[in-house]
Amino acid sequence: MNGVSTAGSLHGVSDELDTYDYVIVGGGTAGCLLANRLSQDDTARVLLIEAGGPDDWIWTKIPIGYLYCFGNPRVDWCFSTAPEPGLNGRSLGYPRGKVLGGCSSINGMIYMRGQARDYDLWRQSGCEGWSWDDVLPYFLRHQDQWALSQGDFQGKHARGGEWRVERPRVRWRILDAWAEAAEQAGISRIKDFNRGDNEGSSYFQVNQRKGVRWSTSRAFLEPALSRRNLTVLTNAMVERLTIKDGRVTGVIVKRRTFPLRIGARREVVLSAGAIGTPHLLQISGIGPGERLRRLGLTVHHALEGVGENLQDHLQVRLAYKVTGIETLNERSSSLFHKARIGLEYALRRTGPMTMAPSQLGTFARSDASRETPNLQYHVQPLTLPKFGEPLDPFPAFTASVCNLRPTSRGFVSIASQDPYEPPIIQPNYLATDADRQVAADAIRLTRQIVTMPALAQFAPEEFRPGPAVGNDTEALASAAGDIATTIFHPVGTARMGPATDPMAVVDPDLRLHGLAGLRIVDASIMPTITSGNTAAPTLMIAEKGAEMIARSWRR
Repeated sequence: MNGVSTAGSLHGVSDELDTYDYVIVGGGTAGCLLANRLSQDDTARVLLIEAGGPDDWIWTKIPIGYLYCFGNPRVDWCFSTAPEPGLNGRSLGYPRGKVLGGCSSINGMIYMRGQARDYDLWRQSGCEGWSWDDVLPYFLRHQDQWALSQGDFQGKHARGGEWRVERPRVRWRILDAWAEAAEQAGISRIKDFNRGDNEGSSYFQVNQRKGVRWSTSRAFLEPALSRRNLTVLTNAMVERLTIKDGRVTGVIVKRRTFPLRIGARREVVLSAGAIGTPHLLQISGIGPGERLRRLGLTVHHALEGVGENLQDHLQVRLAYKVTGIETLNERSSSLFHKARIGLEYALRRTGPMTMAPSQLGTFARSDASRETPNLQYHVQPLTLPKFGEPLDPFPAFTASVCNLRPTSRGFVSIASQDPYEPPIIQPNYLATDADRQVAADAIRLTRQIVTMPALAQFAPEEFRPGPAVGNDTEALASAAGDIATTIFHPVGTARMGPATDPMAVVDPDLRLHGLAGLRIVDASIMPTITSGNTAAPTLMIAEKGAEMIARSWRR
């Protein structure tokens, strides 16, 4: 892989124009699948451009390595949000993958499609072809499901695709106790979160192969690198799109000190993610006209929705001390225990080093009026003040809960004309009364679950936010603002919608409204966020988008 991806051969191009049929900007979760699918047409020259490097670091292979990836400029853009009023003025770190595989190389590895309701609402909002029944075949097309037996598939799962799905390779009694307590509180245990209705508790299914992270660079890009019509250019920053006569014609790339002018005969496919995609559009003069003019940019195409509609899942991380049961906190507190953990992984590819950030999930309703679950728990056999800091020195677990369907909306905006200056990221968490109510109700439900007999026997003692925070809604919402953090699911900043929607950026075929030659194929096109982790839906979007693109140019 390294020989092709790092060489980035452009057939002798320096600052002269070279032309490809498809130019894919962003070699992340969506971009790697797109490169594979579009290069299956051996008559088309395909270029994949990635600002980061190859996916060859040990910590992008070992699952627990996400702890070393977040905040590391080798593989992370290291963004931060603007100060958030809803979080009592705090700013959050905002990890985004800067490596082949993108966020799939550093994320939580959880395979989660969301709910059928999510996609049916997309269809009802004018996005024809995006209902649950429409998109399910695209999930199946690349799936390799080994977390379930084939008898459980019933048309909802498949084997033989590139995207490996396995069951976790470690279990914890404290997590089983949570699932039992949730059941005692009225939330059933289920086997599978991915059949269209994910209400209940279960261990998450993970994108791993025998205890090793399975990123999209390994699943989709590596098998395609031997194709002569595919070129992969790494450590290359796309500075702007080129536009002529109402058409996006290519890109300007900088690699090392050399500017590269690259043309696209058929299409530029923008797959830089919910932060990178609107940033590149705006720096190219595509976006909210008044904002761009204020920054001194020429407006090539005014499109007010570019960068708007930012949605994310905010997790409220409640933490509980326990007694009489093991957690990871004490297992990581000595060199002896750490050595045992490392040896178990080296010999068997099992144990804590195979852990995703969360192992067990629960989907529930914050109140009885909800049509479907609107809360997701990520339950962990550990506690820590924040990612990257040492675990607490006593037995404890975390019950992290997020509002699956936030009503708050934020934005992404360029800060200047400089393409290398980080964008302004303003999620506007907890900006609506509805979101503050759900946060308060989520804390109340968590407190109810931990009082159930299955957990009560371990004397759970809440220390984040703590018993001093009573049950008053505003006090609970304020406490949520103190302890909540992103769960790394930004979407929606180039949302899909019909031409009649003034804030839509792309149409249901993912073509940019008002300009030819450009499609957007990544999580930014989601009209509303899906009810769960967003990697699997992003791959579905890429699979469906690749088919749309190929169909458009089929002779």
